[in-house]
Amino acid sequence: MDATIDRRALLGSAALLAGCTTMGAGGAGRERRDFVRRDGMRLMAGGRRYRFAGANIWYAAYLGADAAYGNRARLMRELDALKAMGVTNLRILASAEEGPLRNAITPGFRGPGSNWNQTLLGGLDFALAEMAKRNMRAVLYLTNFWEWSGGMMTYLSYVNGGNFINNNDPAHPWPAFANFNAQFYGNDRAVGLYHDWVRALVGRTNGVTGQAYADDPTIMAWQLANEPRPAGDVAHADLPAFYAWVQGTARLIKSLDRNHLVCTGSEGLKGCLERADIVLGEHGIAEIDYLTAHIWPNNWDWVRQADLANTFANGEALTHDYIARHVGFARTLDKPLIIEEFGYPRDGGSDDPAVSTRYKDRFYGLIYAAVEQDMASGGPIAGTNFWAWNGEARAQHPDFRFRPGDLQYMGDPPHEPQGWYGIFTGDTTVRLVADHAAAVARMTA
Repeated sequence: MDATIDRRALLGSAALLAGCTTMGAGGAGRERRDFVRRDGMRLMAGGRRYRFAGANIWYAAYLGADAAYGNRARLMRELDALKAMGVTNLRILASAEEGPLRNAITPGFRGPGSNWNQTLLGGLDFALAEMAKRNMRAVLYLTNFWEWSGGMMTYLSYVNGGNFINNNDPAHPWPAFANFNAQFYGNDRAVGLYHDWVRALVGRTNGVTGQAYADDPTIMAWQLANEPRPAGDVAHADLPAFYAWVQGTARLIKSLDRNHLVCTGSEGLKGCLERADIVLGEHGIAEIDYLTAHIWPNNWDWVRQADLANTFANGEALTHDYIARHVGFARTLDKPLIIEEFGYPRDGGSDDPAVSTRYKDRFYGLIYAAVEQDMASGGPIAGTNFWAWNGEARAQHPDFRFRPGDLQYMGDPPHEPQGWYGIFTGDTTVRLVADHAAAVARMTA
């Protein structure tokens, strides 16, 4: 999710209960699965084309932790609800770096040393084990360009004497944060600490299942980071260092794990200084298996959330163009494409789940229609992951802000208004997701 600004399920209860009774801890419906692999522009699992309707649920490891901040019963309910919708692929945070940043989630998976948070890692183990019971697959991202989970800025603070910039700090207006972060790619010490984490996680054995992560087909892909950008502007972009980080990390992962895909986590053009050559250069690296694209009309000023009625059409046109351009990049590189983040505000920019989602539903509908059309024509789009699943969580404060100690994790990260972009159980958007999932399943059968 792009944090350059401070961003502010109508499945019937019977269907959700059915999901709970058929896909619970006993693992009903579990089947043997092959690893997902790439074949040109296609993703394959065994002899069949792999396509999916997915979601983002960054907080899965937190709910899965056997700790006061965890809630395993809720995690299982959320997985059951997603399964009932037809969601089969989840993108999950698999690293958070503890440090000085104002908006970073705590606890983290790690600090500056090598004493990993085994409780939180156990939460990830539990989440993957429960996903396996429901025949879901995971994309695990290994750090963050943005501050809400520590990320690259925190790695830099570990090695530069504690220097850092908080995003959205008026004393350091955009693009100062992104340009500071760009120092990460060429800093051998910071990248070395990050690679230590990559080795630890990719080489981990699941404490619940006893299965090595590298041998677990529940994992679809390792992702280098959430939305890595080469810089905030061209003047601060060291492209050779950025490409070297992409290729070096991807090679490291593949040296440890021959079974899983590797991708970047890029937004696409918006994360590549609006330059097609950077999109192609970053994703043309041989060790990168597929392209990703993120779509944020409100964040990118394509629409105005206070006036969606008069700005929706502009956002619609730009969204269609954005998808088409990235389909073109995928065809050029002969690699698959995942639309792995897209979000839209509720009507009037409200954060209240009681408020309607008319324009959000229209936005989801146009993305899903474009994806299904591409799939039907044999194009490179292999799946979608909406941002994000709020599920049964509700904001704990009238101002919809997250406060330290709050445990109602939702898809809107803690630095954002709680309810800004995520889908709640009971939203009409849930039916759109379910219909899309059914359409994708029909094309995959």
